[in-house]
Amino acid sequence: MIVLTRRTFLQTTALAAAAPAGQPRRIAILANAYPPHMADRLLVGYPYAGAWHQPDLRVVSFYQTEPVADLTTARAREFGFPLYATVAEALRCGGKRLAVDGVLIFAGPSADLLTPCIRVFEQDGRAVPVFHDGPLPGAFDKAKGMVDAARRLRFPLLAGSSLPVTWRLPAIDLPLGCQIEEALMVGEGEAMDFHALDGLQCMVERRHGGETGVKAVQLLEGDAVWKAGDAGRYSNALLTSALSRSDTPLGLTVKDGRTQDLVASGELRKLAKNPKAYCIEYRDGLRATLLMLDGAIQDFNFAARLNGPPQNQSTQFLMTPEPNATHSACLMHKVEEMLATGVAPYPVERTLLAGGILESAQSSKRENQARLGTPHLAVTYSPLRSSQFAQA
Repeated sequence: MIVLTRRTFLQTTALAAAAPAGQPRRIAILANAYPPHMADRLLVGYPYAGAWHQPDLRVVSFYQTEPVADLTTARAREFGFPLYATVAEALRCGGKRLAVDGVLIFAGPSADLLTPCIRVFEQDGRAVPVFHDGPLPGAFDKAKGMVDAARRLRFPLLAGSSLPVTWRLPAIDLPLGCQIEEALMVGEGEAMDFHALDGLQCMVERRHGGETGVKAVQLLEGDAVWKAGDAGRYSNALLTSALSRSDTPLGLTVKDGRTQDLVASGELRKLAKNPKAYCIEYRDGLRATLLMLDGAIQDFNFAARLNGPPQNQSTQFLMTPEPNATHSACLMHKVEEMLATGVAPYPVERTLLAGGILESAQSSKRENQARLGTPHLAVTYSPLRSSQFAQA
């Protein structure tokens, strides 16, 4: 293994941020299976800011953990990129040294394709920007080790969901440095819990003092969710505010189609038959709740009560429909930004913390919905001054 000095990595990562003049950046894609919504945007472009955008990138290698399917081979044949048998071969394009300008990973949290990337960087004495779609792989300690490795080896690491960077209705962000009294997120969908937590986190991290980490987590299910609201664990007024931003409330009257105040009418409890509540206590005293309400809505909405005007803020995270799903284009645009500048557009610690909250909530569920202290989630970071969501 090559011993890397700080000076060496400063030099190599600076070079890695930019391809030779006039040439597109060379990209390796690592995936469980071919990800059309993401990878196709790099190959053929995508709509962005009212125009068709063609990335200045070239996919030069592809590695897939699952047996190669027809879609993968078809894309490889059409666009001329080779398929490799290992991560190391893909990053080196079949040679002996790192031969790409960036790595994009599309794999579930149980499939760790980031560790072998880090191993190649260490062996070759050069690192390039990496994007990991969704949560970082593995348990919290392992994910934290990857974030630490990125800092040590000085390569930008970007991860997470498209929720923080998609459009918002209305197009608001919480004022930087605001005092948040309480925050609430409402979402739906199987396996969408992490995405909703990532969206919640991108809002609350803008509070006074920045992100301080999480002190305790509790996952409630079923009737315990409604009892927690009745007891004041979360604000029904904030829940009403969040639901007011939804474009898909499912509580409609039979005859005339008028929407209802789902909370005040009691209809919400009839619609969301298997609710979940992620009760999150931050180290600085903030309390936030994520309610996953399948059957009641089909989108993602946020509300917060601030200390001072404007007191109540709420918005919808716009998840555009299939087949275009242009919210994923917003995320790919951020990936392009990182590849062009060599700097992650927002902190990977956000994704690390959201994944840690989800993991601790799953532990709470296994322990009969107990409140669990989370001293290991003392993740601190400062948000960027500028908003990162799509506004064009």
